[in-house]
Amino acid sequence: MALTIKALIGGIFQLLLFPLALFLAAGTIAWPAGWIFLLLLYSFVLVTVLLLAGRNPGLLKERMSMFSSQQKDRDPMFILLLAASIVWLVLMPLDAVRFHWSQIPVQLQGIGAIVLIAAFAIIYLVFRENAYLTPTVRVQEERGHTVVSTGLYGYMRHPMYTGFHLFFIGTALLLGSAFGFLLALVLIALFFRRAVLEERVLRKELPGYEAYMAQVNRRFIPYVW
Repeated sequence: MALTIKALIGGIFQLLLFPLALFLAAGTIAWPAGWIFLLLLYSFVLVTVLLLAGRNPGLLKERMSMFSSQQKDRDPMFILLLAASIVWLVLMPLDAVRFHWSQIPVQLQGIGAIVLIAAFAIIYLVFRENAYLTPTVRVQEERGHTVVSTGLYGYMRHPMYTGFHLFFIGTALLLGSAFGFLLALVLIALFFRRAVLEERVLRKELPGYEAYMAQVNRRFIPYVW
């Protein structure tokens, strides 16, 4: 399936967003933690794009487009999360590099890198398992959307969000921003709210999802939450 111009533009925007936001806000490119973050991020992106290009080009197109032409209504929670994430991304270099509002020990930055790698591993496994991962909440009738209950989905209903939670925490620690860490907690709370709203849609529109919820009763952490 050939990528559309819209998908290509969306993909390029997503690729450029991180370095532009980080280094413009930092006011310098002499920021080792920023480069380590980008190295980890783009390594993950490359591996994931290769996976999807071979196994699920339709999903690759969906993820690059950000918004789907099949969607009837915009997802207001997605818009809020996108805006909050951009604020978070700009806040961290302002905090850690330009103004030095807070400091995080080097040891915690190393832990942040490990958490970030764990986040990417989880998200990769989710992409490999679930062929219906649109950025916005919708049931993809045109692609024969069915309930996914294998892999990580056998233990938690929203493993992608679990990966995002770890991504926010790991990134804030790696980049050395305590304020970024605090805002990461707010983003996690927003994702919790989005998961509740998403489940309402899926219970109503996706056959078998309510039975799946009864079978897998944890949203983000197996046996815990």
